[in-house]
Amino acid sequence: MPQIAQLATTYASQIFWLLVCFGVVFFVVGRGLLPKVTGTIDLRDRQIAADLAAAEAARSAADAEEEAWRANANRQRAAAQDAIAKAKVEAAAHTAARLAEASDRIEQTLAAADARIGDARAAALTEIEAVAVDAVQDIAARVAGLSVSPDQAGEAVKGVLAHG
Repeated sequence: MPQIAQLATTYASQIFWLLVCFGVVFFVVGRGLLPKVTGTIDLRDRQIAADLAAAEAARSAADAEEEAWRANANRQRAAAQDAIAKAKVEAAAHTAARLAEASDRIEQTLAAADARIGDARAAALTEIEAVAVDAVQDIAARVAGLSVSPDQAGEAVKGVLAHG
């Protein structure tokens, strides 16, 4: 059979060209493209590692900055609370001083008013005595027909007013 006899020469030729193509592909891919691909992969791995390290450093810096900010905020909050407490104490002292001053003025005003009331009462009593003396003289003259001196009428009115 002639077809079987041709198999060895046909296969030998095909195997030869298969090995030649495989060798060319191996050298082109293996020696040309593979180092570029692995280099790109290594570069990418290094870049990712560097980016992760930079992100970690940035996160650490941000954490440190946040901690510093919180400490500063706590100090400022404490200072503000101290200032508020001091202002409250000063306001209370100022208010107490103003209340004492107002109380003193009120006491002085009350004392002056009491003095004026006492003076008015004394003046009114003096006036009442004068009117009463005139009334006693007039009543004694009309009812009894007596003439009473102003001194006698004044002593009588004072005696009645003293007993009450």
